[in-house]
Amino acid sequence: MLLCALLRRFDISRRQPCPTKGKTMNEFDFIRTYLAAAERDRSVLLGIGDDAAIVRPDTDRDLCISSDMLLAERHFFANDAPQDVAHKILAVNLSDMAAMGAVPRWVLLSAALPELDGKWLDAFCRRFFAVCREYGVSLIGGDTTKGGLAFNITIIGDVPKGKGLRRSGARAGDDIWLSGRVGSAAAGLQHILGNAALPPALADDCRQALLHPIPRVRLGQALLDTAHAAQDVSDGLAQDLGHILQASSLAAEIRLECLPVLPGLAEHLTQPMWRQCVLAGGDDYELLFTAAPERRGAVERAAADAGTPVSRIGRIRKGRGLTVLDGGGCPVPLAVSGFDHFA
Repeated sequence: MLLCALLRRFDISRRQPCPTKGKTMNEFDFIRTYLAAAERDRSVLLGIGDDAAIVRPDTDRDLCISSDMLLAERHFFANDAPQDVAHKILAVNLSDMAAMGAVPRWVLLSAALPELDGKWLDAFCRRFFAVCREYGVSLIGGDTTKGGLAFNITIIGDVPKGKGLRRSGARAGDDIWLSGRVGSAAAGLQHILGNAALPPALADDCRQALLHPIPRVRLGQALLDTAHAAQDVSDGLAQDLGHILQASSLAAEIRLECLPVLPGLAEHLTQPMWRQCVLAGGDDYELLFTAAPERRGAVERAAADAGTPVSRIGRIRKGRGLTVLDGGGCPVPLAVSGFDHFA
C-alpha cells in the first residue's frame, strides 16, 4: 500500500506512545507510531489519503528528478546503525541534486523491511527526518513491504529555467575542480573488510566518510553561473570524470599530487590500494566540476560562500579519455576505474 504517513515530517516531540507495546507491531502501527503529522511544504497540495501526492512546482524553474536503490550488503551493511543507514540513503540522493545545482524539494521513500523493530525504526526515523529538515526537503510519498532490507528513494529538486548543471558542458581548457576529499570512504570500507589496518583515529575519520557523506548542495547552487559541467563522485573519481568526458566529447588529465586526500592515509595503505581508493574507490559524494581558468576567483568565492573546500586537480583538453599523472609526470595505470554493480 502507499505509505501515506510518510508524506509527513517526523516530529519526535509529538509522537504518541506506541499502542502496541507488548504486542507484535503491524504496518499500520508503524505508520501511526513512528510517522506523525507535522509541517508540510506549501507546494504540496495533496499528501495524505489519496493514491498520489499533488505538488505545484514554480513555473519559472526546471525540475530535476533522480532515483536510487540501496541494498543491504551492497550499499551498506545490514548491521549498520539505523541512524547511519537513514543518513546515507538520503544524503546520496541529495548529492545528485547538488551535481545539478538544484534545490532539493521533495522525496519519496520506499522500503523493504525484514521486520518492524520499534527501536530500529525510532532511530532510523529520527535521523531521516533530521536530514530532511536540514536540507528543506518534504517527504511526499512512498511504500513499504516485507523483504530483505532495501530502500529506494526518488528525489525531486528545481533550478532556474535553463540553468541546471550537466555532464555535457565541459569545454577544452577548463580547470577541473573537486570538493572535499576523496578516498576516505573507500579506505574505511577496506578497513572494515579487514583488507587494511588503519590506526583508530584515522579509521574513525574514514568510517565517518563512509557512513555520513556530506551532500554539497550549497556548493552546487553557488556554482550555477560559474561551472560548465558537474557530476557527483559516487562510483569513483576516474569513472565519474569519465562520464563528463564522454558526455562532452573531450579528454582530461589530472595530477595525483593535486587530489585532496586525508592526511596520513597514504602511510597506512599500500601504494596500489591507496591509488585505487583515491581514484576508483567511490562513495565520496563530492562534487566534481569544470570551469574556465578565468573564473578561478569566482569558484573560490562560491566555495567560501558554501563553506566547502575545493581543489583544482587538472584540466580538460581536446581528444578522448582520461590521463592520470603521478608526481613525475608519468601516467598512472588503473586496473579498475570505479564501481560496477554487475562486474
